[in-house]
Amino acid sequence: MKKTRIMYKYAFKRFLDILISFTCLILLSPVFIFVLLFLSVSNSGKPFFFQKRPGKNGKIFQIIKFKTMNDKTDENGNLLPDSQRLTAVGSFVRKTSLDEIPQLLNVLKGDMSLIGPRPLLVQYLPLYNQHQARRHEVRPGITGWAQVNGRNAISWKQKFDYDVWYVDNLSFFLDIKILYLTVLKVIKRDGISQEGQATMEAFKGN
Repeated sequence: MKKTRIMYKYAFKRFLDILISFTCLILLSPVFIFVLLFLSVSNSGKPFFFQKRPGKNGKIFQIIKFKTMNDKTDENGNLLPDSQRLTAVGSFVRKTSLDEIPQLLNVLKGDMSLIGPRPLLVQYLPLYNQHQARRHEVRPGITGWAQVNGRNAISWKQKFDYDVWYVDNLSFFLDIKILYLTVLKVIKRDGISQEGQATMEAFKGN
């Protein structure tokens, strides 16, 4: 059993990532174009969101998502709170998880996996304790164990505990279970945001 899990982790998982993400990009291409056009209008010609995130072993890569928030600032030039920048179209795209589709390109590149701990902000790196930092032992994912167990509605501690549990228990059948639960979560639109937040409160360390 352990040998099978190791083979999956270091060989077969990457093959499935490429096969499934490429297939999904083809099948979802009409949706991709549809969302692209609407967000281009909603965000003044800027449908994509690019940001540096830490990947496996903390290696920095550039994530790509559909842009669900505008770039409006206050009188001092600081970005307004997420709740004030989330557009109507962006809210729908976020609730239906369509904003995640472009990350399939990150999966094809090898920056990400379909399943794994979500790639968070670079500025969080020095805030993790030794246990939490173990989430970077595998490629980050579009969805993961923490996402199907509460997503943004759970605490940071719970989220990191789920991430590390996934690292220690990674297997083909666990990934299949997460994919299935992800579909259910998307349909039910559970855990999209933390209570009182448009997304989730920033991680401030331990």
